[in-house]
Amino acid sequence: MSEKIKLMSHLVAGYPTDEIAFTAACSLVKGGADILEIQLPFSDPSADGPAIQCACTEVLSRHYRTSDGLAFIKKIHQEFPEITIYIMSYGSLVYTPGVKEFCEKAAACGVKGMIIPDLPFDFDEGLTQACTDCGMINIPVAAPSMSSERLEKLAKAGFPYIYAALRTGITGTDTKIDQSTLEFLKKVSAGGSKIYGGFGISNGQQSAALADYVEAVVAGSVFVRIITENKDDCEKLAAAVTAKAAEITHLNG
Repeated sequence: MSEKIKLMSHLVAGYPTDEIAFTAACSLVKGGADILEIQLPFSDPSADGPAIQCACTEVLSRHYRTSDGLAFIKKIHQEFPEITIYIMSYGSLVYTPGVKEFCEKAAACGVKGMIIPDLPFDFDEGLTQACTDCGMINIPVAAPSMSSERLEKLAKAGFPYIYAALRTGITGTDTKIDQSTLEFLKKVSAGGSKIYGGFGISNGQQSAALADYVEAVVAGSVFVRIITENKDDCEKLAAAVTAKAAEITHLNG
């Protein structure tokens, strides 16, 4: 048996259609994904690279709404109740309807946690408390660009999980796992939080390099690109997504 690392796989709700996105979700689970990080499309995804930006733009061009995304998430939860689902989106989508109201709706669809990169952990508009009240967790984002003082404050803030962005910049370009990356991960986990490590993860070699430092690797753009390249052939898409998920999760082939 090959050693396995947990995978949090990123999926843009509704891309390119709900039906194809659902096929991709099923294929991710088949390939070994333990967590689905489902992005509610947003018009100005400041940290997302071209693959995810284009996916969001395409979905929004169909007048896709937050309610559509939540319905999509609910369908996945009903199909795979054992799979952990997190919502990833941006602050305005959560803040506009009311943080508490949004969290209540998300929890009712089976969501277990929120990843909202532009809501700082210590000025989160009540997100952490609203998540707790609804039986979910808030997962703040740590970045290498944070000051040592702020990184230490986050690490000691008591969050069960922290999403560690493995480099600065945007998602989707290749990330090299070096000693500075591992030192950063040690600092993020210094307070006892479990770490999800992502940004530019696309292969098993990267997973192997991170395995001793993270609870799960996070891969997104690589799957969005596969979906984009194969969206006219669902059978091929399913096979490619499953194969890539299996490659990233299985460390010894």
